[in-house]
Amino acid sequence: MMEATFMKNLPTFMTGNLWISFSLLMAGAAVAHPGHEGESTGSAEPQLVSVALAGSPGASTNASVSIVVDGAFRIVQSNGLPDHQPGTFPRRGNPNTIKPQSYKLRVPLHPKESKTPVQRGGYWWGIAVNGVPFEPGTAESWNNDMRSGWRYEAGTGFLNLGLDEHNAHVQPNGSYHYHALPNGLVKLLGGDETKMVLVAWAADGFPVYTAQAHSVAKDAKSPLRKMKSSYQLKKGARPAEENGPGGNYDGRFTQDFEFVKDSGDLDECNGRFGITPEFPEGTYYYCISAEFPFVPRMWRGEPDVSFNKGDRPPGGGPGGNSQRQAPAGNSPRGILKDGPNSEPNKRPSASSPSAGGGLPRMPIIGALDANHDGVIDAVELGKAAEALKALDKNHDGKLTAEEFRGSSPSGGRPGMPNEDGPPSEP
Repeated sequence: MMEATFMKNLPTFMTGNLWISFSLLMAGAAVAHPGHEGESTGSAEPQLVSVALAGSPGASTNASVSIVVDGAFRIVQSNGLPDHQPGTFPRRGNPNTIKPQSYKLRVPLHPKESKTPVQRGGYWWGIAVNGVPFEPGTAESWNNDMRSGWRYEAGTGFLNLGLDEHNAHVQPNGSYHYHALPNGLVKLLGGDETKMVLVAWAADGFPVYTAQAHSVAKDAKSPLRKMKSSYQLKKGARPAEENGPGGNYDGRFTQDFEFVKDSGDLDECNGRFGITPEFPEGTYYYCISAEFPFVPRMWRGEPDVSFNKGDRPPGGGPGGNSQRQAPAGNSPRGILKDGPNSEPNKRPSASSPSAGGGLPRMPIIGALDANHDGVIDAVELGKAAEALKALDKNHDGKLTAEEFRGSSPSGGRPGMPNEDGPPSEP
């Protein structure tokens, strides 16, 4: 399959306090692309795609990205800063500051479809054409129990993670990333009202578009309409289990959804095969949908290892994955207990049940945080030795695991199942 050559230049303009100069160039020969069965034909020649944002006086960012097609890969290098004005960070729900990164990602030029969907923990899902990565999942889980199998969703209105108007926020290391449709980027690309808009490349190499696509997948003359996900909210109540949230399926957890084949336009990877402007002979492509899963949770092909962030997985499909996070026994900060438009929970005190009905924090935290404000300050650190002595119930001069972390009613750690050792690695 042949990939169309195209060129697009947008004028320099001002948005907020940033002067933006945007250019998108793909020059040279058309590039071979796999067919529906994953077979490639033709040859590739080096191409260049570049996007640059220049900061005006007083601007805090200077975004840049280059995408060079060379050999079997698109090599994406960027500093991870958006080419649109991001939201203001830190902000409520996200205390982190945007910082430049150093990304060098390899996007397979000739992706092949796998027999079954592929899941990988700890990977960026894809990279936008402006060099900002996508990460669909979250690290927040029910009761901060990373092994409970119940992972909170970022985009369904029950968790305030401080997403800005572009469905993005910032990780502790300063990396700005998208959780759903990057509205500012789509606007810079001219919008999708009258055309399909390529916004990203997935880690497996297949292209990523907004949800606006041809109503007949293989007919480029068919009208455009919004593609609908085939995931649906489960009906009824969640399983009644001691180490689970209970209640009805309402969308607050990834596991509240299930894939129902043919109930929408897209497959379990939130994609389909069809004709696009860049691939007039057809390709498999993903859509960023307006409903769950928003950004796909799986890949149709094998993701390149360069997308591995080197940390633990932040989510995944409805099965979930584990991740390092806060000690079990508290609800994550920012949980909107009553759904959209309600107030986020506040950090619970050491002596009170956590928000959302969880169990108290570990005794060691309660002992150190003497004023129960959720912060162990310098004064409290200075008194740590004396504070910890209060936990030595048998006065033997040392703290056992049971003394410093406490027990749940079933004998395990607060909010965790009964166990004899540390959490297992995934």
